[in-house]
Amino acid sequence: MSTVNHVPNQLLTRKLEAIFALTDDERQGIQGLPIQIKEFKTNQAIVQEGDCPSQCCMVLEGATCTYKMTIEGKRQILALHVPGDMPDLQSLHLKVLDINIASISTCKLGFIQHTDLRGLCERYPRLTAAFWRETLVHASIFREWLLNNGQRESYIRIAHLICELAVRLNAVGLVQDDSFKMPATQAELADATGVTPVHMNRVIKALRADGLISNKQSKITIPSWERLKEAGEFDSLYLHLLNKATDPVPTSEKEYH
Repeated sequence: MSTVNHVPNQLLTRKLEAIFALTDDERQGIQGLPIQIKEFKTNQAIVQEGDCPSQCCMVLEGATCTYKMTIEGKRQILALHVPGDMPDLQSLHLKVLDINIASISTCKLGFIQHTDLRGLCERYPRLTAAFWRETLVHASIFREWLLNNGQRESYIRIAHLICELAVRLNAVGLVQDDSFKMPATQAELADATGVTPVHMNRVIKALRADGLISNKQSKITIPSWERLKEAGEFDSLYLHLLNKATDPVPTSEKEYH
């Protein structure tokens, strides 16, 4: 691994500013944070249950997932991580990890040593609150996933997850022309929502037939954000974004309003 330019630091700044108001000094502090990058292939382990990491990682490109396995070898995806996310931020305070994190696409990760992150928070005490808020947002998303998977029927459940991913990707500038690259395969979405891959395929086809999404290869386009939100019973409150304008309203709806 090697130290890279300031692009990762800028991504971290943008991600934190979506949920926390930073000062100029804090932005400069983040810009000086040493971040090293490493490239991962698809389905490559990043950390595993029982590991005691001395660094945190941040997704720079591509996507990762957090998951756990049953004794029978069944996988439950607990979270999907997109650029700007820090999947193992809890390792800063939990010595032993109880989760697995793996790449779900080719991706680049930025690694930040715990000592460097603690030093940054000592120099800029408010950043401790910013990272704490980031951890709380992860917990909020997890609670919404519990509700989504436990109580909503699969059509609503999957529409809701597509809405969430669209908002999270838009917050870091990865939605363009009402479209975004779906970070997960249908099999991975199935593991995240508790349905079979066959049923996931049926629901995606139904969403497409109802005009709520269009998809070509891994690209998802949302013709009507309001209709998709309604179908997915989606309210972005649980993402705790500071700016509601991060909702990816399609161009046609912007013109209408």
